[in-house]
Amino acid sequence: MLNIGLSSCGKPLCAELFESYSRAGITHIEISENKSNTAKLQLNELAEWSRRFGVTLWSLHLPFMPFAEIDISAPTLSELSVEYYYGLIKKGTEIGIRNFIVHPSGEPIADEERKERMAYAKSGLKKLAELSLPLGATVCVENLPRTCLGRDSSDMLELLSAHPALRSCFDTNHLLGEDPAEYIKKVGSRIVTLHVSDYDFLNERHWLPGEGQTDFAAILSALSDFDYCGPWLYELGFDTPTTVSRSRDLTCEDFVRNANELFLGKALTVIGTPKPGLTSWKKKQILDKTDK
Repeated sequence: MLNIGLSSCGKPLCAELFESYSRAGITHIEISENKSNTAKLQLNELAEWSRRFGVTLWSLHLPFMPFAEIDISAPTLSELSVEYYYGLIKKGTEIGIRNFIVHPSGEPIADEERKERMAYAKSGLKKLAELSLPLGATVCVENLPRTCLGRDSSDMLELLSAHPALRSCFDTNHLLGEDPAEYIKKVGSRIVTLHVSDYDFLNERHWLPGEGQTDFAAILSALSDFDYCGPWLYELGFDTPTTVSRSRDLTCEDFVRNANELFLGKALTVIGTPKPGLTSWKKKQILDKTDK
C-alpha cells in the first residue's frame, strides 16, 4: 500500500485544499502551476498548510509553458531555462520540497531536430543536476508524449545518462508507442515519483483510472519489482475534461477510493466514460503548431 498523492494542477492552492486532502487520506501533494502563477506562490503559506494538515510537500512541477520562453532542449532557451529552474528549485528546497519535475523538451520536434535537441536537453539536465545536488534536491525527468523528448524508455535512459543523480517521474498516460509495464522494467529504480492517470493509448487524456484502458495491476507489479516507495500520485483535476462524460466532478475521496481499489485488486468504481469518436494525435498537426 503506497501513500496517496495528488497534484494541485487546476486546483486553487489554499488552506481548504490541504484540509480536503488530509480529511480524505491524501498524504502527499505536488505543487503544479503555470509560469505566471508559480511566480505568485506564497511559499511560507504552503509550508504552514503542509504542517497544519499533515500533507507532505512532495514535489514541485517546474513550469514548462509557454514553449517560446521555457525549453531546456531548445538551443536558444536551454541556458535561460536552467537558470530559471534553478531559482525555483532553490526556493522550493527552503520549504522542504525535495523532488522537482522537469519536462525534457517542449514540442513540436521534427525528426531531423531530435539529435540536436537531445544534446541540449542532456547538457541542461546535467547542469541542473549539478546545481541541485548541494541543495539536497532531486531533478526528476518526466516522460512525455508525441514528438517530445522522453517519449519512450530509450529516450528516457539517454536523458538520464546525462548525470547519475538524475531520476525520473513516470507519467502513466504519456506512452503512445510502448507498454507502460515494459517501460517501467527498463527504467527501473531511476523512477522515484509518478503521475497517475488513465488514457486510451491514442493520446494523453488524464482520466481517472478505470475510465481508460491502462493495466494498472501490471504497472503496480512492475513498480514492486524494484521496491518503488514514492507516493501513488495522481495528476488530474477535479473538473471533467472534454474527452470524457461524468455525471459529476471528482472529489478527493474519489482518488482515495480509486487508489485503495487498485492496491487491493478490486473492481474499480468507474465514474466516467470516454466520449465517442476520439482520435489519435496526428504528427503533421503537431509539427504544424507553433505552440501547444
